[in-house]
Amino acid sequence: MKFRVERDVLNDAVSWAARALSPRPPVPILAGLLLKAETGTLSLSSFDYEISAHLEISAEVIEAGNILVSGRLLADICRSLPSAPIEVETDGSKVTLSCRSARFNLATMPENEYPELPQLPDLSGTVSGEDFARSVAQVGIAASKDDTLPILAGVKVEIEGDTITLLATDRYRLAMREMTWKPADPAISTSVLVKAKTLNEVAKTLGGAGELSLALSDTADLIGFESGGRRTTSLLVDGDYPKIRSLFPESTPIHAVVETSALIEAVRRVALVAERNTPVRLSFTEGQMSLDAGTGEAAQASEALEVSLTGEPITVAFNPHYLSEGLNAIESKYVRFSFTSAPKPAMITAQEKLDGDDQDDYRYLVMPVRLPNQ
Repeated sequence: MKFRVERDVLNDAVSWAARALSPRPPVPILAGLLLKAETGTLSLSSFDYEISAHLEISAEVIEAGNILVSGRLLADICRSLPSAPIEVETDGSKVTLSCRSARFNLATMPENEYPELPQLPDLSGTVSGEDFARSVAQVGIAASKDDTLPILAGVKVEIEGDTITLLATDRYRLAMREMTWKPADPAISTSVLVKAKTLNEVAKTLGGAGELSLALSDTADLIGFESGGRRTTSLLVDGDYPKIRSLFPESTPIHAVVETSALIEAVRRVALVAERNTPVRLSFTEGQMSLDAGTGEAAQASEALEVSLTGEPITVAFNPHYLSEGLNAIESKYVRFSFTSAPKPAMITAQEKLDGDDQDDYRYLVMPVRLPNQ
């Protein structure tokens, strides 16, 4: 095999395909990246029995062939080379990479032992990559980071007709985001559980390439994504996801609306004195909300902001990290807090105008920290 390709093109392709490689592969062969050179085209594939990645790039193929090499090593080498054409040539069990005066000799791996990549399921529909990436970012913050809880480390994807709903929770907060898409079957009704890490990776690497294709298998526990000539598949998470939709309150007699950016900055400042596992307190009264943190002889901080309050005054406390992540997911000028009572979870939604209605396509529910007098 022998081919030539621009360094930037190969580096980008290798870096993307190598993302799917496990840092601790179950067998050594799965640390490899499979390269196939055919007339004018170089394909790159990776697979770890759970996640697969495949893409094709244009290349000057002098001699067709296949090789399997260490994916992470190849990615490190391509990243280090100067911006110039790279020539790759096999010589027996070795492969040589040349770029200007730089030259690397790598051992190849037995490609006949490499497993066959799963086929991309039939197309289920398409969605705006930008909308998908935004939605995943908003919901993914609420997924558990604890890998010992695989169910909660996933994002529930519910599909009903032309609406996709993403849901995630780590037991302390939950997030829900609805978006529209173009289903292949308008009557589609299904739900799957996908690793939050996988969705985040897809959102980052494929979300900016325009339209994103989603593919769900009827026979295998597999989901596929394709955009810009790149495709990836992932096994679904097996298990029953908790029914968290019912946790969103049906009615909330207390509402508070405040400018989003001002509140984000205020929480950031006040939280500087909040010791580990101590909350930031928010007190809402007519026309004003007060934030404070710190108690006793330790450092203390407080700040006040203008607020529009409907209902009775209320004082609540939140984990500052959970509160900040929810606020940063809001993209509107104003943010709306909806309460049933101080000990109950608070719902955060977006609101464009101070005296307008909130937008419920994104909802973030956060558990309060119980105060001594509650």
